[in-house]
Amino acid sequence: MQYQKVPFRKKPFFCLLWLAAGSLLLAVPARAQLGRSVRQVIVTQAASWNANTATMQCYQRASARDAWQPVFAKAVPVLLGKKGMAWGRGVFSPPANGVPLKIEKDWKAPAGVFQLGSLFGYAATPPGGARWPYTQVGPWDAYVDDSGSPYYNRHVRIDPRNGIPPWFEKQKMRLGDAAYKWMLEIRHNQQPAAPGYGSAIFFHVRRGPSIPSAGCTTMAEADLVRLIRWIDPTAAPHYVLLPKADYAALRAAWGLP
Repeated sequence: MQYQKVPFRKKPFFCLLWLAAGSLLLAVPARAQLGRSVRQVIVTQAASWNANTATMQCYQRASARDAWQPVFAKAVPVLLGKKGMAWGRGVFSPPANGVPLKIEKDWKAPAGVFQLGSLFGYAATPPGGARWPYTQVGPWDAYVDDSGSPYYNRHVRIDPRNGIPPWFEKQKMRLGDAAYKWMLEIRHNQQPAAPGYGSAIFFHVRRGPSIPSAGCTTMAEADLVRLIRWIDPTAAPHYVLLPKADYAALRAAWGLP
């Protein structure tokens, strides 16, 4: 999503600590955290780390003992960050392949394995048939991308009766933007949020067939509606985003479709 930005602020000492943590993280052997309860997986594969176009397929299984089955008759074209991908912060450990971690304003989509978060939208109700919990966006909703804020990478709804905080105008969610008609949260950098490592990552409607995003996964509205109708809270759906070669190399170890 695009918002006006609050100036990026980060303490140098914290930077050093987090960079050290990132170095250790990259040394951890590749192992996804897809539990036996996961029965739905959204898989997006791109040609390379620098690609901003990709294809998405959904898979489901009846139980952990059953094989994954594709859901769509053919893969769906999607768009990624303008500058491709970088490793995100989700439910996985990045292998040590030299690819950096995603940071704020890098125009890259977070790669890896992620849980799904909230479904937002402007309409009073979500698409017909949707089972995912839904939050209607109104004039007092914000999604904070200021890394210096205690609300960084979080949805916040303020009560104007208690006063409008000075940061709100620059962080509020856009109303009436067709690209954000439906917004399904990808839980990058939320467990917990690390300041400066990327915020506001969603599935949402593309702005055009060839216009990449700032880091989200975007698609035609009809395809997004199909995705929203398919996801089932009881199936613990996860999102996997990787280049094709990395997906092939990690598929067995991570137990992917």
